[in-house]
Amino acid sequence: MNAENENILAQVRDTLVDLFELEPAEIVPEARLYEDLDIDSIDAVDLLVDLKKTINVEISPSQFKQVRTIQDVVDVLAELPAKA
Repeated sequence: MNAENENILAQVRDTLVDLFELEPAEIVPEARLYEDLDIDSIDAVDLLVDLKKTINVEISPSQFKQVRTIQDVVDVLAELPAKA
């Protein structure tokens, strides 16, 4: 994982800890959002909204629809251009 992805992972981890009171050690790239972290669809929308602000990217729900793991979230965010 490169430095940019590590930074995104750290931001995703911080967001999940803040929003859902998860343990940071649980938030690893292979963790599944729904099964392992108990994130439901409403929580996923909250996560999306918060990450848009935190990481300053433009992301649509359709781009976020296919994510299943923390690594998927990092990959989607890493591909997005920063907002101007």
